Amino acid sequence: MHELNMKSKYENMKIIYNRSKFGWYWAPLFIAFWFLLFYLTVIPSYHSYPEQLKLEDEATHPGRFIGESAESMLLRLTKIGPKVVGSAANEQTAVQFLLTEISKIVRDARTDLYDIEHEVQVTSGNYVIWKMVNVYQSIQNVVVKLTPRGTNSTSSLLINSHYDSVPGSSGAGDSGAMIVIMLETLRVISKYETALQHSIVFLFNGAEENPLQGSHGFITQHKWARNVKAVINLDSAGSGGREILFQSGPDHPWLMKYYGSHIEHPYASTIGEELFQFGFVPSETDFRIFRDFGNIPGLDMAHTLNGYVYHTKYDRFSLIPQRTYQLTGDNVLALTKALCNAHEMEDPSEHAEGHTIFFDVLGWFIVYYSETTGTVVNIIVCVIAIITILAYIWNMAHQTGMFRRRVFIKFGILLGIQVAAVLLAILVTITIAIFMDSVGLSMSWFSQPWMLFGLYFCPMFFMMGLLPAVYLSRTKEHGLPLGYAIQLIMHAHCVILTVVCIFLISFGIRSAFALMLCIAFYVLSVILNMITCFHKTTFLWLIPHIVCQLLPFLFYSYCCYAFYVIFIPMQGRDGANKNPDILIGGFTVLICLVMAPFLVPLLCLFRKSKTIISIFGGVCLAFIILAATPIGFPYKEREAPQRFFVAHTIRTFHNADPAMTVRYSDAGYYIVPVDRHPHSVDYIFENMNTTSIDKPVNCETEIMCGYPIYSSRWLGWREQSFWIDGPAPKTGGWPTLRIMRKDRISNTNLIISLEVAGPDHMSIFIKPMNDTKLIDWSLDRTPIQERFEEPYFIYLSYALDPAPFRFHMEFEHNSPDWSGATLDIAVIGHKIHDDISNTDEFRELVAEFPAWSTVSAWTSSYDSWRI
Repeated sequence: MHELNMKSKYENMKIIYNRSKFGWYWAPLFIAFWFLLFYLTVIPSYHSYPEQLKLEDEATHPGRFIGESAESMLLRLTKIGPKVVGSAANEQTAVQFLLTEISKIVRDARTDLYDIEHEVQVTSGNYVIWKMVNVYQSIQNVVVKLTPRGTNSTSSLLINSHYDSVPGSSGAGDSGAMIVIMLETLRVISKYETALQHSIVFLFNGAEENPLQGSHGFITQHKWARNVKAVINLDSAGSGGREILFQSGPDHPWLMKYYGSHIEHPYASTIGEELFQFGFVPSETDFRIFRDFGNIPGLDMAHTLNGYVYHTKYDRFSLIPQRTYQLTGDNVLALTKALCNAHEMEDPSEHAEGHTIFFDVLGWFIVYYSETTGTVVNIIVCVIAIITILAYIWNMAHQTGMFRRRVFIKFGILLGIQVAAVLLAILVTITIAIFMDSVGLSMSWFSQPWMLFGLYFCPMFFMMGLLPAVYLSRTKEHGLPLGYAIQLIMHAHCVILTVVCIFLISFGIRSAFALMLCIAFYVLSVILNMITCFHKTTFLWLIPHIVCQLLPFLFYSYCCYAFYVIFIPMQGRDGANKNPDILIGGFTVLICLVMAPFLVPLLCLFRKSKTIISIFGGVCLAFIILAATPIGFPYKEREAPQRFFVAHTIRTFHNADPAMTVRYSDAGYYIVPVDRHPHSVDYIFENMNTTSIDKPVNCETEIMCGYPIYSSRWLGWREQSFWIDGPAPKTGGWPTLRIMRKDRISNTNLIISLEVAGPDHMSIFIKPMNDTKLIDWSLDRTPIQERFEEPYFIYLSYALDPAPFRFHMEFEHNSPDWSGATLDIAVIGHKIHDDISNTDEFRELVAEFPAWSTVSAWTSSYDSWRI
């Protein structure tokens, strides 16, 4: 009788509850609320900048960073034009600009408070990076040291950025803006009385794009480098905006303490740090050099706004938001002062205590704590989540009058439904990414990120909402009350996230904090509902739930927006070997898994819920169709161009005879597309003799297929590049090779000494032949010790001194018989800043490229010998 009464009571409650649904017309308002929250809060917060101080404000704001001063300096710096290593613009004009500005600063400085020294460092060296030996000769750095008078400290803080640029770009964003911010920081500190305990070294780096040679020359050879205890590295992957802190330490959490306590406009994320360290960012910074060659901890910060113009001719002064200078300047000045008074700077090794977890919340404030603390917090939250959900289900059985076993079985079913919904959502979304790529529609979001909503958000919402909605509609007569069922679905997803979070914790992934926050806020809403007993009512449980979802929604949508701002433009320079839709779609999947499952199930509270949820599927189909129209074309003139490299090349292949006679020679154009659409401009070459890697030219017998490879990144792009026969470029100034000596030091060992002369940028490839092994040479021995894949790659550049490059190699042969060639060597010359070398035919070819593309073009040579 008792069970019958309980059953009757439950049936009455179920009938009342199932009738209590919101009208379908409230659903659009519910969805619109979250969109408005994003557009009215997240986007304004991301693009929030302080008012820029003007020159006339200095009198009323003594000791403050003056943004207008930095802005005026950048205007003058960018008027120099492209500043490529080896060019007069970089080695003379830019250096003179810096020395002039520094002289002005010294003239107005408080010399009673500070000693200021400055010099131009000229340095040479070699080291290994990216599987190549990076050789530099007579490159320049402008270095300034500010020392407080009366200090007993010998420690220095290093602040670094670079003034050189890539070919064809004025380098306003990368990294002229950071250079002038450093100059203004130096001016303000030196002009006003500031309590400093430690010295500051400002490194105006003249060879970062080469790559990273200036920082290596300083940290390994400069007299001031030995006392540097920490570094603030400033760089750019865009054109101004907010600078993101994406690397800290490593193993020096005290740095984040000072960043968090003193930074005025925080923008930092452990997620960005781990994405960078896991290779998702197709770039590198000087921070790596200071860390690896100087063992110096620090903070690595970069501008990321409008990455479409990064390393292109569109990186101009006019595109940098005016308030960038004030925002970044305030941060750098405050951080510099803080670190220059940090007691940890005396001996940072005593404070090396592990990694840090850090993230800002909409730029409002920053949270940071040690990795150990993070692990403990993550585990505690996961344990509390499991206990809370078990307690809730236990309590639910009491409230509904159902047997606990039945409630747990129901939860198990809903957990299975949610797992299936998650897996299907992931599968469908990734399938769309693969499909879009397979039909040639990848990157349809490149210039129009709003396309991502229909292509990747909507299928996630659709699949994660439809399966639970169908299940709930089929079980309404014999299941739980609707409100309880929806809460159990969200509990199920919380359990899924908890399991994933524990998995990430076990692998030491610090970004697990992102899941922990999601779990914590959801569990908080469940606890509040249990305390207030709102979960027993029809709709009141929604109040704590939605309130506790507001901050997570803002945080995750902020992270999502920041990710797209940074990573979407990067897909235009990450090569054709990767499907960029997988990366972008995959991230969308991840963000949806933490943001959507606690909101999408609420759509089941509205009438016609399956129809409402199905609209997301319809929108997805509409966007796929839209991607096939001109609207989905990835590129846009000036704003989001497609990138190409074009090298007008003369090639000469020599015989192995003592006279090195010419075996074969030709000329043409080497075309290197750098994104997923390498054939977008094929129509230009329809009437030309075009050869791609699919139809190899000399690839079996010639090093690098006879292609004029410029950098290590070009190695990965060979498969998408192609060669076009054409007229020869202008002659003169190409590399020469001279055999200085060949010495047999034993029956099986031979030393060959070579001399290479040519333009200020050259690539050298060396491949031993006929069972010969390279066992030693006069360069960094890392490639030999670690057995790099052949051919060995030497990247060579010089700035001031064009003296020939000399080096020797020792080879070992299996037998005393040295008949035949010992090695193949290819020397590739690049005139990357000498436009006068370009022929009219070359200029006409470059002009044929469409307006929505951007071309970096120069003249090259390829010469190979068998020795």
